[in-house]
This record gives sequence, structure tokens and C-alpha cells, in this order.
Amino acid sequence: MMLYDCRTTADRDRGIAAAVEAVKSGELAVMPTDTVYGIGADAFTPHAITALHHARSVTNQVPPPVLVGSRHTLDGLVYSLPRAARELADAFWPGALTLYVEHSPSLQWDLGDTGGRIAVRMPLHPVALEVLREVGPMAVTTANKVGSPAPTTAEEARDQLEYAVRVYLEAGPAHDPAPSTIVDVSGDVPRVLRAGAIPFEKLHDVVPELIAPEA
Repeated sequence: MMLYDCRTTADRDRGIAAAVEAVKSGELAVMPTDTVYGIGADAFTPHAITALHHARSVTNQVPPPVLVGSRHTLDGLVYSLPRAARELADAFWPGALTLYVEHSPSLQWDLGDTGGRIAVRMPLHPVALEVLREVGPMAVTTANKVGSPAPTTAEEARDQLEYAVRVYLEAGPAHDPAPSTIVDVSGDVPRVLRAGAIPFEKLHDVVPELIAPEA
């Protein structure tokens, strides 16, 4: 278990390299995002996904969200990207917007019982983006034990997850711990599933047919 302070140039380079190596080897890494710190695994390594759930003491293994390092990666994950998804991603990625999409059935991954749909996001954090661009799509969820507070630093995550994670990337306190806004674009009409950091009004300006979250 190693913690790297990515606020210094030397440690940042070593830390990102260590995280990339760990994830490519099927191990876990904790990294900052633009919301809270996340624990991540290679999305295409089944035993790594299992390890991610075990690290968090998850019993009800809901498929984890997938983070990507570029907008174009989304096209490779979806059989046919809806217009609303494309417009929202172009407007708010990278950022605190999660898109719930119908993924391509040909993908060789095992995230759990997805029902053919996954949550995808491109985070607005340079450290996370560097890791993601080297590794590819990662299954990433909040770096905490179930029932414990979401960590706003890597040290807080390490206090909870300890040796279950090989590499921790510290980049200081999370700037905006508000959760991402989730928009379901898998159906005929896009709708907000969870209100979050990006207000409905801004999303509605881009996609006027968007349905607000239920009260």
C-alpha cells in the first residue's frame, strides 16, 4: 500500500505510474475526482471488480459506474449514442454529469447485472484523467466502506480501505463533494434520475425535452 502526494511534481508522476500499473495488474487504486475520492478497477477485469466490492464491504453488488478519460471513449461503449447523450456530454464533460446509457452488448466485461445499461462519466480532474487515459475505462465508485462518510481526501479513504487498495493518489481536499447529476438517456425521453452538482436548468437549456427528477 502506497500513498503518493500528487501536489508535488515528482510524487505525482510516480503516483500516476504506480496507479496505472496497479489497475492494469487487476489491483485497486484510489484517486481524486471532481466530486469525492473514488476507488477504481479495470472495467474489463472481473476479479478486480469483485475486489472493489469486497474492499467496500458491499453485499448488494450493484454494477459500479464507469469513468472514461475522453469524450470519444463513450462512442466505443455504446452501440448507438442518442442525440441527447451526445449533446449533454459535449456540453458538460468533463464534469459532474453521469450519463446512464445502453452499453454495447459486445463489450467483454462483467460489471454485474447491468440489464444492458451502465452509468458513465468523464471527471473534471487532471490526475483522474491521466490515469484513465492510460488505463482505459475504469469501474469507479466512492472510496469508502458502506455506511461510512464519502472521503474528501486520499488519507480519509486509506483510513477506511487500508490494505485492500494498492495505490492512493492524494491531491488535497475535494473541491466540490456534491454528487454528480445522473441523466438517463437509455429510453425514448431523457430524464434526470438524481439531482446533483449540475442544476436541472442548465441541462434543460441543452436538451429541452429533458424530464426533471421526481419530487
